[in-house]
Amino acid sequence: MSVNILLSHGIVHPFCHSMNCNFMTIFKFTLDLNMKNVTEVNVFVLKGFTDNLELQITFFFLFLAIYILTLMGNLGLIVLVTGYSQLHNPMYYFLSVLSFLDACYSTVVTPKMLVNFLAKNKSISFTGCATQMLLLITFGTTECFLLAAMAYDRYVAIYNPLLYSVTMSPRVYVPLITASYIAGILHATIHTVATFSLSFCASSEIRHVFCDIPPLLAISCSDTHINQLLLFYFVGSIEIVTILIVLISYFFILLAILKMHSAEGRRKVFSTCGAHLTGVSIYHGTILFMYVRPSSSYVLEHDMIVSIFYTIVIPMLNPIIYSLRNKDVKEAMKKIFGKKSGYQ
Repeated sequence: MSVNILLSHGIVHPFCHSMNCNFMTIFKFTLDLNMKNVTEVNVFVLKGFTDNLELQITFFFLFLAIYILTLMGNLGLIVLVTGYSQLHNPMYYFLSVLSFLDACYSTVVTPKMLVNFLAKNKSISFTGCATQMLLLITFGTTECFLLAAMAYDRYVAIYNPLLYSVTMSPRVYVPLITASYIAGILHATIHTVATFSLSFCASSEIRHVFCDIPPLLAISCSDTHINQLLLFYFVGSIEIVTILIVLISYFFILLAILKMHSAEGRRKVFSTCGAHLTGVSIYHGTILFMYVRPSSSYVLEHDMIVSIFYTIVIPMLNPIIYSLRNKDVKEAMKKIFGKKSGYQ
């Protein structure tokens, strides 16, 4: 913008009429003028699936049912492991922590989403959005490391069962669980700080049902290149490390299975490890699809469905996956429900 144009609009400071005003003075003045027209967003609006009222009511009851089943399944599994002495071993302690993570994971997203299905005001505060993201990434990352620790636990139990109780003592499994949480908190803090350090001035509407990184980057008016690199490399590194731990653990488990002569022993190993491998495959598959790919391939509508699957549907499925094929859990359920029915 030239000096003459600025003068013709009457927006240059009076001292510029004396032609003593240089280019940098004009540039700084116009930059300040533009910044005054920028309004920072401090409240977001979660647009969700649809504006159709009938569909919103349908979704409300569908996800309410899923949420109830999720809480019943995961909290029930925690109570079962806590209350039944035969389940007091590292494998089931890991499983109870996984159930706790799934219950929390779902609770961070689902109640707010259910309210938004019925409410006209679908807003969420800047702080509320940041808190939701922080908790989601914390629980999600912790689950990645916990699934890897569970694979190592299965390797120890199958490869050297006689030393299992010594090798996987509280001195081992408690630090593994603690380290998983610490890794989750650190990873979540990095992304939350990086995301909410951006400026949000173009739009306050998030095309999603919760505060996730890609839809927030999509509405930021800052340069998000660094954020996209952080997302790709941090999530990619965590995925590589945790999946490698799982694969190496199961390689040695496979070697141990091939050495077994008992068909019953092989069947028990397959039933236990099969459940864990199923859970790992579903969870990591959706995480890889969501975050470890170029930002140009993001389609928010499709990603919304996938993110709902890993935050809401998988937490409901995990208790089923880990319980139906687990003989010890089924026996514990029979004894507990048998006592209750006998009492009645």
